[in-house]
Amino acid sequence: MRVVSLVPSLTEAVARTVPGALVGATDWCTHPADLDVVRVGGTKNPKTDRVLSLAPDLVIANEEENRAPDLDALRAAGVEVLVTEVRTVARAFAELTRVLTACGAPDRPRWLDEAEAAWSSVPRPERRTTAVVPIWRRPWMVLGRDTFAGDVLARLGVDHLYASHPERYPKVPVEELRAARPGLVVLPDEPYRFTAGDGPEAFPGLPCALVDGRYLTWYGPSLTEAPRALGAALRAALR
Repeated sequence: MRVVSLVPSLTEAVARTVPGALVGATDWCTHPADLDVVRVGGTKNPKTDRVLSLAPDLVIANEEENRAPDLDALRAAGVEVLVTEVRTVARAFAELTRVLTACGAPDRPRWLDEAEAAWSSVPRPERRTTAVVPIWRRPWMVLGRDTFAGDVLARLGVDHLYASHPERYPKVPVEELRAARPGLVVLPDEPYRFTAGDGPEAFPGLPCALVDGRYLTWYGPSLTEAPRALGAALRAALR
């Protein structure tokens, strides 16, 4: 198989499971750190001519991360494109199985079994808290309805306040976010890189959890460690 991945988390999953299958990946595919393949641009603006020059048997993509016109252009050129849709943890496991099988994995990888076991053994939270989850500033944007990250947090006892918003990633003025008085503000380091000095100052008096965005939004080998790492960060912020 010759595979081009347009999704960072799928890149990591394929690289770990089917070594040698990947011939191309996006500029944002940072894991594994030693990945040595042709870079084909961003997730939102891949260089389709560069993808085609790699003569892939399969391009793997995601309905949220990649634009339909780019995927249509690849299909029109005769390339098979597999598009995932991942909005829950359970769906992530099903889609990962589908992708890895399509990429030539002979068996279900051990890390996927370990990740599923890690999530199935997450204890029922003793108490739940509410949160707002900014993913961007200038303008402020937060998690809205029907998101993978929202399901991840819900399983860990955190209910984000915009889960019923009509939009998946609504723009909400920071004044409104503060006025909602969440029990917690969750600040990931991607897609916007929130840090201790860039983000918490906008929410005075509210506990803020700085979390690794890979554990919150990626579905791949990071799912194995995500419950432990995210749980620890959330608990620390609420102490």
